[in-house]
Amino acid sequence: MNAFLDDLLLRRRRVQSALADAAADGALFASDVHLFYLTGRVFNGWLYLPTEGAPVAFVRRPADCDLPVEAVRVHRPDDMLGWFSNAPGQSRPKHLLFEADTLSYSDYMRLYSLFQPEKAGNVSAAMRRVRMIKTPWEVEQLRLSSQRHAEVYAEIPDCFHPEMTDLELQAEIERRMRLHGSIGIFRTYGPNMNIFMGSLLAGENAEAASPFDFALGGAGQTPICPIGANGTKLTDGTAIMVDMAGNYTAYISDMTRVFSVGRLSEKAYRAHGTARDIMAAAEVVMRPGLACSELYSMAVGMAEKANLADCFMGTRQQAKFVGHGIGLEINEPPVLTPRSKDALQPGMVIAFEPKFVIPEVGAVGVENSYLITETGAEKLTHFEEEIISLT
Repeated sequence: MNAFLDDLLLRRRRVQSALADAAADGALFASDVHLFYLTGRVFNGWLYLPTEGAPVAFVRRPADCDLPVEAVRVHRPDDMLGWFSNAPGQSRPKHLLFEADTLSYSDYMRLYSLFQPEKAGNVSAAMRRVRMIKTPWEVEQLRLSSQRHAEVYAEIPDCFHPEMTDLELQAEIERRMRLHGSIGIFRTYGPNMNIFMGSLLAGENAEAASPFDFALGGAGQTPICPIGANGTKLTDGTAIMVDMAGNYTAYISDMTRVFSVGRLSEKAYRAHGTARDIMAAAEVVMRPGLACSELYSMAVGMAEKANLADCFMGTRQQAKFVGHGIGLEINEPPVLTPRSKDALQPGMVIAFEPKFVIPEVGAVGVENSYLITETGAEKLTHFEEEIISLT
């Protein structure tokens, strides 16, 4: 427990350093992700973190919330002002940052009107930059999630039976995930990113474009959630790409593997081999200082050399990234795009995912999670990377 508390202090100091860089007096947090990041708990209320000094939690629910910081019981936002007026050495912050990216307009305006800071700003982007570099405790949580992730993938052949659909197979995998401790929440950042526990794409459904900003799409079951499995029958010659969330702790590992019903086309195996070659090449060059855009360019270049550029990262709609940071959310910075200004740094944990879509067959490729260390990249997701036949 001491290691966890020490890590909490480290995270808070990193955030306070970012607040100091912004010349702010403090920041007010209300999102689940940032309440957990700064206190190790989720509660209904607000956390005020001053640039200097200890944080205070203003808790609405639950009344008996056990927090490792000072907790003040409140019923409405206005009650926070009493603490600022009465607590020794405290005053209302003149330069206050809010989570403007995630607060509703009405909540933002209510808090702004309540505190009436001389200057206000948005802390959301700075928080994502801080969280981009994982602490030692966070890395261990990602290791644990990755280990359980692989254990479930090893059980996928046992989930399959002839004549089932992609939805039926995904439901069986989800059951195994929950039995292995999956939280069951695929936590994402940003709007229009709804998905249930991950993606399973089979056959032609892998070509279906989605409005969501994931590597590949899928039609989904319903127009309200147009992503992922759609009821495709798993027949002979079908590729099945399993990209289910590794949320076995609060921190989400990311791993994709491909299974097949019978034998796939030769192009599918060649494309999968190219994806593995891209992965192997990335493992050699991923080290601190490497531009994220270079990883993207290398992957695209290898796909072009293999005459597979037309199906790299999709067909009808091709994703313009080959990886992303992971952590409390599945889509954290950095993003491996051609326009990225980021370079790899020690402590980043990224998912690298070179994938191809073969018409009438399905999606092939691999995805692994990597910790960037001082000397290179450490793979966290260890599981067979060949296409695994289910029959």
